[in-house]
Amino acid sequence: MRSPIPDYLASTLSDVRDDDSGAVADYIPELAKADPDRLAVAVAMTDGYLYEAGDTDVEFSIQSISKPFVYALALADRGFDDVLDRVGVEPTGDAFNEISLEPVTGRPRNPMINAGALTVHTLVGAPGAGPGTRTARLLDGLSAFAGRRLHVDEAVFESELAHSFRNRALANMLRANDVVAEDPLITVAGYTRQCAVLVNTRDLAMMAATLANKGVNPLTGEEVVSARVVRQTLSVMSTCGMYDGAGDWMTRVGVPAKSGVSGGLIAALPGQLGIATFSPRLDAHGNSVRGTELFQRFAEEMNLHIMEANSAPLSVIRSTGVIDHGGRPLYVMTLQGSIRFAGGERVTREIVLRTPPCRRVAVDVSRVYTLGEAAHLMLRQTLERLCADGHRVYLVDADARFGPDFAGDLDVGLVTSLDEIRPV
Repeated sequence: MRSPIPDYLASTLSDVRDDDSGAVADYIPELAKADPDRLAVAVAMTDGYLYEAGDTDVEFSIQSISKPFVYALALADRGFDDVLDRVGVEPTGDAFNEISLEPVTGRPRNPMINAGALTVHTLVGAPGAGPGTRTARLLDGLSAFAGRRLHVDEAVFESELAHSFRNRALANMLRANDVVAEDPLITVAGYTRQCAVLVNTRDLAMMAATLANKGVNPLTGEEVVSARVVRQTLSVMSTCGMYDGAGDWMTRVGVPAKSGVSGGLIAALPGQLGIATFSPRLDAHGNSVRGTELFQRFAEEMNLHIMEANSAPLSVIRSTGVIDHGGRPLYVMTLQGSIRFAGGERVTREIVLRTPPCRRVAVDVSRVYTLGEAAHLMLRQTLERLCADGHRVYLVDADARFGPDFAGDLDVGLVTSLDEIRPV
């Protein structure tokens, strides 16, 4: 049986294909050669499964889509304090190549504009790393996000570097403010090479899915960066990733995203998927016209907006009830899914308002795949209070993922199935 998802993706491509508004990035000669009719979409799930339609094998330079991934690498390499000392996190409302520096410190306002990205580029790798070592680290890191070895398009690099006058001016301003310590021309050359890394739409979807998967590449299983770094990166993408169109993007689409002037566009929906589109014609903000249209369609038809309410708190309780267990009653509460604060509150409230009617109580967490810190604490305290009220409590944890954390002074029986509970 054929999945309907590729057909849906192909249909959406067909719906936007006739839109020939916008223009390719003609201020860079190599990018001006792009075929404006190319169109592709890829959706990568957090388990690595990929859906695609269109020209997904066509390679193009990553350009500014590299910014969030390099920001993540810098955070991982240098730590939050060092990076945040050099680059802020505030949206500017300005175009990507504006001189958006804080008036007192001279610090770029965020890492998604060019001034911030130039600074972040210098923070990849160990302190004092030379340009060659830094470039190697960048290629290794971007390749790890993609799940395959990437390389630089030298023609794009040379073409872009020859027309990098604006970035040279930004780098000089950064050097004058002691935000970067090296020769501005070295910074610009390294950043330009970063932007010239070749990718295809599949690569970008997998890179976005790695962010959606808390920094773990769904294909290789490698933890590229930590979950804490991903949270920071996605937060900045949400507010700054689409430049002076970021507010409009978040209200219409509502997913952390980043665009590039070669026509790529990515979005990462935490815990669910990564999406990438490719269409070289750009709007006035430098974002892909048809890519933006596609994402607006996806947001509506696939319910992607992160502000969409979901029923997770209500659905974490799979079932409750008393069963006959070895001739004696046993109250069983079966939980499921991802339980965070709201879900933990729902479980606690169910037990508080509907006190288990028999002495023996089993809470089955075998179908729970993540348990947030707040939910973990609430569940532990709830079980502790059930014990204090005279109940004999069991935690059923088939895979032993959460049970060991409830050991210690808590008088809870840890079992892997209901069959292990003695009918006493």
